Amino acid sequence: MIRNGVFLLLALSAVSAWAAPGDAAVLKAQQAFAARKLANLEQAARDVPADHVLAPYVEYWRLMLTSRADDARIADFLARYPGSRMAEALRADWLKSLGARAAWPLYLAEYPRLVKPDIAHQCYAYRAEGVQGNRSHPREAVTLWFTGRDMPSVCTPLFEQLIEAGLIREEDVWRRLRLALEAGNPSVARVVADALPEARRPAVALFDLASRDPARLLDAGKLDFSRRGDREIALYALDQVAKRSTGQAEQALRKLAPRLGEEAQRTAWARLATWAARRHETSALPWFQQAGAMAVNDFQREWWARAALRAADWQAVLRAIDSMGEATRTQPIWRYWYARALQASGQRAAATPVFLELSREFHYYGQLAQEELGPVMQARVVNNVKTSGDDVATVGRQPGIARALALKELGLRSDASQEWNWSIREFSDAQLLAAAELARRMEWYDQAINTAERTRELHDFELRFLAPYRELAQQAARENQIDEAWVFGLMRQESRFVNVARSSVGAAGLMQIMPATARWIAQRLGIRRFHPDEMQNPAKNIQFGAYYLKHVQTSLDGSPVLATAAYNAGPSRAQRWRDSRPMEAAVYIESIPFAETRDYVKKVMSNAIYYAERFGQPSVLLKERLGTVPPRKIPVTAADPDALLEVEQTGD
Repeated sequence: MIRNGVFLLLALSAVSAWAAPGDAAVLKAQQAFAARKLANLEQAARDVPADHVLAPYVEYWRLMLTSRADDARIADFLARYPGSRMAEALRADWLKSLGARAAWPLYLAEYPRLVKPDIAHQCYAYRAEGVQGNRSHPREAVTLWFTGRDMPSVCTPLFEQLIEAGLIREEDVWRRLRLALEAGNPSVARVVADALPEARRPAVALFDLASRDPARLLDAGKLDFSRRGDREIALYALDQVAKRSTGQAEQALRKLAPRLGEEAQRTAWARLATWAARRHETSALPWFQQAGAMAVNDFQREWWARAALRAADWQAVLRAIDSMGEATRTQPIWRYWYARALQASGQRAAATPVFLELSREFHYYGQLAQEELGPVMQARVVNNVKTSGDDVATVGRQPGIARALALKELGLRSDASQEWNWSIREFSDAQLLAAAELARRMEWYDQAINTAERTRELHDFELRFLAPYRELAQQAARENQIDEAWVFGLMRQESRFVNVARSSVGAAGLMQIMPATARWIAQRLGIRRFHPDEMQNPAKNIQFGAYYLKHVQTSLDGSPVLATAAYNAGPSRAQRWRDSRPMEAAVYIESIPFAETRDYVKKVMSNAIYYAERFGQPSVLLKERLGTVPPRKIPVTAADPDALLEVEQTGD
């Protein structure tokens, strides 16, 4: 614990909590700031000692409420706390005030000191340069235009200037209009269309009808396919129909194809193929072939590769990955599958260097790649080090770390985490490990893990894979006859061992159990007078989570991969994502339509390998742990409404 520069760490991570003078006043000040009650904040601030470790925060809160335009007071604060998280947040707020006031010289002087500018800051900066006659960044400014998302209103004057200067041309307007429609943002597309000559703008009513009743629009004969705008609306309407039914969209596309033109046809086939791939429909691969690589973007190419994986078409996997842009193609996921495709195609010599490079990385694909190399080449050098107590004490004396720990002790977890993450952003590996050990001793488990994971050359895997609540987890795993390492792998992914964790949808505790699920489990276990708040109790939460994990595993043919997917997305979804034939579990995971679940299953299963090693379990390869996903017993039909709507909820 750190209080006013005094660093106290008790042996064996036992930390004594005590209230420093002024703590109650700091809490009142923070509450007043959150409620934007200036008078209450000023009153609380008077009771905070000047030497309190969080006194700068109280001053920062006052400035944020009172002095956006008091440039001198803000500049003084920034000079007294250079490089701090508070300075960054205050500077970000102040710059927006300067931009709104068109105080361009001061804006340009201060902007380079902002570490993480957002879009609004960038737009203000390019506007300021334009006013000052600086035309050195026109390409960077134009780059901001190409997005399907809504942009801050402060960017509108910048875009108007760029259009007037001829730097954003009509073709660029059409490109952004398509991006907005592809992203499902017709309201943004309507605004973008205002930058087109009036005679060439799509009618506003067409945007509305394409969103509300796309099938009717395509059948009603209201589109003039000689107009580019109407063709773009048709592509959007086809995309909307494909969300519900790729079969219906295919019929509409074949009917409209002669009037769409070749480029629009290929674009439409690429979109239909992507929806089909996300639903695991066999039509995906021929439709991607019909689209041609030039009509496919990288998001679509990834689904092209996934469809090819499910079909075990390794040549198509190679073609899809080869066509990806470099930033996508060089991600671990596609490096691994490219090497697998090379190996499956008889090109082992070409695959081995890719596997070897990947095997040096500590993640799911690194583990799989290491296993592909075989026992002779599997060994990798790991600099697994332990930090000293002196190093921990040195890190603990840093002002940002001291503030983070004080904020945590006061229950201000969000501020504490932001302060901590900001403070460690430029730490060396040795400092990161010392900070992670400090967090562990403070039982700040999520930050201990997050910090230890940031190292590049020096590693401490016991810090990366902490195992608190070990006795509770062992007992629950034993009672339910499931693997303890798997329970820990899932718990680490669910909560990072934050017992008070609560998700936005109400999941609670170490294993993130939903209230309805908790009630169901309590009933199954014969527990009467149960209340979901009991999920904050570590013993009960782990007991319930392990019971449910075993239940879904049993109901899904004993597959840990299916059970893990079910724990995150629900058993019915995990069931639907199976195929009518046995499938390599790694391929099943890769083709999960939900991006969150896909990532979740990989990390849980990868975590389990590290925990198994830590717990001294017999060595089992990740590929063996994943196993094979058995065939689905009940076929999914096109009439299944959940299957049709599912991909809309993926967030992918």
